[in-house]
Order: sequence, then C-alpha cells, then structure tokens
Amino acid sequence: MFGISRMEDIYEKRGGAADEPHRHDFFTVLFTKSAKGKHIIDFCEYVLAEKQVFFVSPGQVHQVIEEEKSEGYSIVFSADFLASNNIPVSFINDLNLFRDYGETPQLEPSAEQMQQLTRYCEELLGFYNSEMAFQQRAIASVLELFLITCNNICAIPENTQQAEAGNTTLKEFKRLVDAHFQVEHGTAFYANELHITPDHLNRTVKSLIGKTAKEYIQSRITIAAKRMLIFTELSNKEIGYELGFSEPANFSAFFKKCSGLSPSQFRDSQRN
Repeated sequence: MFGISRMEDIYEKRGGAADEPHRHDFFTVLFTKSAKGKHIIDFCEYVLAEKQVFFVSPGQVHQVIEEEKSEGYSIVFSADFLASNNIPVSFINDLNLFRDYGETPQLEPSAEQMQQLTRYCEELLGFYNSEMAFQQRAIASVLELFLITCNNICAIPENTQQAEAGNTTLKEFKRLVDAHFQVEHGTAFYANELHITPDHLNRTVKSLIGKTAKEYIQSRITIAAKRMLIFTELSNKEIGYELGFSEPANFSAFFKKCSGLSPSQFRDSQRN
C-alpha cells in the first residue's frame, strides 16, 4: 500500500477539523511547507510549523491539530509495499527516521533541502496519479530517494569507529527491548544479552539518545501502557499483567512515577 496527498486537500476534506488520536499499521511521513498548530505523537506534543518532516511508525498514536490550512504532503506506505518493490525491511531499520515509540522530533530541512524534497513529492504525486507502466517501481524508487535524503539531513557527519560501535550496540539494545520489555524491566538483563556491563550500556545509550538504558526501557513500557489504556478496554490490572507487573499496585505506582498520572486518570483525561 502506498498513498500521497496534499495536506491542503486533507484540510479541505475535513473542513479544518482536528482528527482524533489514531494509529495505523503503516508508515506515515508528514512534510510541511507551511503550517500552524500541533502534532501529537505517542502523547508527546510538537509544534506544527513550516519546513518540517515528521515520521510516524506503524502502531504509533498520532493526531494533527491545525490552526489554519497547511501546505505540504502526507505520504503513507506499508512494509509490504517496500518488500514487493525489492526494498528490504532492513532499509527502514537502518534509517535514523522512524521510531516505534518515545520522542519523534521533526526534521527541519534547509531551503535547498526543502526544494529537493518538494521535487520528490511532486514526482510521487505525478506517478501516483498516473497509469504509467511500472508505476509502483517508479514510486518506490523516488520514495527511497526521499527517505535517503531525509536520513542524510539528520545524519551525524562524524563516523568514527567508536561511534559506529555505539550505534550497533544501541540498535541491538532497542531490538532486545522491543522483544522482551513485557517481561524484562531491568538494565542488567539487556547488558548481559549484549555481553557488556550495565554501566557501559547506560553510558552508550545516554551518549546517543540523551537518556539512560533504564529510562529508555521505562519509556517503552509507559508508551505501551498508554496505548492499551486508550485503544483497549482492558482493566488497569490486566494491563499491568500484560506488561510484566505481578501486582496491580506496582504497575500503578510505576505508571504514575513515569507519567505524573495514575492509569485511570490518564484514561479519563484522553476520553474527556
């Protein structure tokens, strides 16, 4: 699945109304040329303004609230679309763009980069609305160029051996957390799986993303809890058990410490 729309057309179709918090099973890219409002991703609020690119992964909760008509592009595509056009899933995993949870700050391209990204979007629109031969292949090729360009905008120029090793550790740590966070909440487990000390893991993770390994694990659990509180009818007790807490009180205390609200208060705040 692939789709691209102009943000101004979406605004007109919705009559300027804000969408409800929602999540998709595909990737979303929001590229603004002009905008005013806010973009909420996994319960973190970002200013929606001109010259931005946002990346939303499958499963992330997001909501766009516009104060005026935006200009730009909304691009959506699935992992199956990439695979069917010979773009491996590892390509997305290697990009420093899509994150499954936690903070997802926007890119802010330069004027020259904006022109290049706009050209790609116009090409995508042209191919998408055409009936040309090999249409999907053409779209996939331009989409790949668009994402590579975005990745280069946020890439750190320095590429020392030490930085490369740190990035490898971080990538493997994130993979392990995603696989085990519902059972393993402690840093020691992940450090042991990576054959390094907890201190080394904490230093490496904090140097690259600004938070410790423990904070990253807590963030992953908290986001999963928030998603279940909003999109399921599970009780607080059931959600706690799903996330590896043997006692409901432990889950409630953990959630309140990380979010400032009890699970029930958070659920109520999102439904009012």
